[in-house]
Amino acid sequence: MHSTEEKLKAFERLLEIMDELREKCPWDREQTLDSLRNLTIEETYELADAIMDQDLDEIRKELGDLLLHIVFYAKIGSEKGAFDIADVLDGINSKLVFRHPHVFGDREVKDSDEVIENWEELKMKEGNRSVLSGVPVSLPAMIKSHRIQDKVRAVGFDWDQREQVWDKVIEEINEVKYELNNGQEKERMEDEIGDLLFSIINAARLYDIEPETALERTNRKFMKRFKYLEAKALESGRSLKQMSLQEMETIWQEAKTI
Repeated sequence: MHSTEEKLKAFERLLEIMDELREKCPWDREQTLDSLRNLTIEETYELADAIMDQDLDEIRKELGDLLLHIVFYAKIGSEKGAFDIADVLDGINSKLVFRHPHVFGDREVKDSDEVIENWEELKMKEGNRSVLSGVPVSLPAMIKSHRIQDKVRAVGFDWDQREQVWDKVIEEINEVKYELNNGQEKERMEDEIGDLLFSIINAARLYDIEPETALERTNRKFMKRFKYLEAKALESGRSLKQMSLQEMETIWQEAKTI
């Protein structure tokens, strides 16, 4: 691994490259905070894919891409006279020290749960009027649900025993079934489906399962099996539309063993 001096030198080189790109590259000169936004979101998802694949080399590359975006935003901020990379770093340094009094102060904690509780308490002292004020509006719905539930847990809004959540899941399933069988309003049906998904995400959280990761694993598993099904149909000279459900199910079960 590299020394602190080597790390600082590499970061300094990135800042120098960014300055030069902003001055000499037509594309880089044209970029704004708004134009970079979607590209940053894309880079974040590419990093998430690499993490799902546990591809350490790809994670390294994607972290570099994301770091470039951070430096890019800071460069634009400096051009506007609003902030530069030092302000960004000073801000996060101060925040980390303030929110970790058990490390940089004299406060004691017994476990990570208490750290989270203290974190939310300190954020309120920083001026947040709600524990939910830090949840980004544009987060994907599943991740947002998980973050909401995690945050309210930190202030004691949670089940006494995690097993209790299954009664809520069953209740929501019954409400969905009733509404789908008897309801006339699509909005009401959507409400009940939403309540069911929220309760399942809550159950996953209580059992320390990341619902986004769990669903993505299932997505990948399904895609792998379906592609196997398509390949087998192609080998037989038929399309899937020409096969019966029973034939497809037989191949599907075969795919599950691979």
